[in-house]
Amino acid sequence: MEKRKLEKLGIETSLLGFGCMRFPVTAEGRIDEEEAEKLLDTAIKGGVNYIDTAYPYHNKESEPFVGRVLQKYDRDSFYLATKLPVWLVKETGDVDRLFEEQLSRLRTDHIDFYLMHALDKERWEAMKKIGCIERLEQLKAQGKIRYLGFSFHDSYEVFEEIVNYRDWDFCQIQLNYMDAGEQAGLKGYELTAKKQIPLVVMEPVKGGSLASFGEDITEKFKSQNEKASIASYALRWVGSLPNVKVILSGMSTMEQVEDNLGTFSDFHPLTGEERQLVEEVVEILNSRVRNGCTGCRYCMPCPAGVDIPGCFKAWNTYHIYQNYNMVKHAWEVEIGEKGQAKNCVKCGKCEQACPQKLSIRADLERVQADLEQKEMVR
Repeated sequence: MEKRKLEKLGIETSLLGFGCMRFPVTAEGRIDEEEAEKLLDTAIKGGVNYIDTAYPYHNKESEPFVGRVLQKYDRDSFYLATKLPVWLVKETGDVDRLFEEQLSRLRTDHIDFYLMHALDKERWEAMKKIGCIERLEQLKAQGKIRYLGFSFHDSYEVFEEIVNYRDWDFCQIQLNYMDAGEQAGLKGYELTAKKQIPLVVMEPVKGGSLASFGEDITEKFKSQNEKASIASYALRWVGSLPNVKVILSGMSTMEQVEDNLGTFSDFHPLTGEERQLVEEVVEILNSRVRNGCTGCRYCMPCPAGVDIPGCFKAWNTYHIYQNYNMVKHAWEVEIGEKGQAKNCVKCGKCEQACPQKLSIRADLERVQADLEQKEMVR
C-alpha cells in the first residue's frame, strides 16, 4: 500500500482512505452490515489505515457501524476521521454535545482527524461568531482531537480566507481531473502545498462518473492499458500531486475495493503520455457542453422564478456525462418544479443582462425538453 508522510504531523497514512458514505445497502436502505464489514476488513487487510465517516452518513448509521467494526482492531493501527455537523451548531455547547455523542457512537476516547464539515462562507461566518473554532482547539488541547481541520464546498476565495485564518493541521477538498477549476480546485491545492497543510481529497472519481464512460472514451483508456480500470486514471491523477496525503474512495462493492487496492498497492504517478490522454478526455467531455453559462447570475432573479444558472448547470452536466443520475437530485429537488425551465415566460430580461449574450430563452426550452424526457423514462 502506497503511504504518504504528513511531515507537519509526524505521521504516515495510506494514500487510499476508506470513505464510509457509500456502503452497500439493503432493500430497506439500511447499511448491509455483513457485506460492508467485509469491505472494510478487506481494505484494512490491504493496508488502508485511514477511515473517514461523518455524523449524517447513511442516515446517521455510518458512525455507529464503523465504531462497532473497528473494535476488533488495535486503536493505534488506524486513523479515524469524522466531522462536526456545523449546521447543527447554534451555540458553543452544541460542539461539546455533538462531539461527545460522536465519541460514544464510534466507541472511542479520541478522534484522530476531526473536521468542521462542509464549510462554506455562511457556515464559516456562523462558526466564527459563536466561537466554535476556539472550543475545538480546547478539545484538541485535552487530547480528544489529535488533528483539527475542515472539509470545504465553496469558491477559492472563501477557501483562501479559511486556510489563512489559523494554522490548520490538515484540510479536505473535492478534486478530480474534471473539476480542477471548481471550488478550491488546483489553485487551492497549490495554496495548501505552499503553506505545507496536508491535503485530503474527496470525490476523486466524481461520485463514480469518472469510472465509466461510453465506448469512445473507454476505447481511449483501454488502448493505453487494457488491464487498467477507468477509475484508476482518476485516482492516479489526484495521487500524482505530492501534497495529497489521503485520497478518499467511497467503496460500495468488493470489486471496487480490490481494484483500488491494486491501484494503490502498486502505485505510480501518471506518465506524460497518460497525462496527455487524460487532457484529451477532458477536452472531449467539455466539448459536450451545451452552452457557455458561467454561473455569474447576472440573469437573476428571474421574474418567473426560473433558476436559470441551475438549469444550465444541470443541462450541461447531463450532456457531459450522458447520465441522468448525475443531475437527478439537482433537477428534481434542488431546482424543483418552481425553478425548472418550463416556467420561463420569455420576457427576455435575462438575455438583456447576460454578459455572455446567450440565447437563454431558446436554451431553456431545450433544457426542459432534454431533462423532462430523461426524467420520464429513467
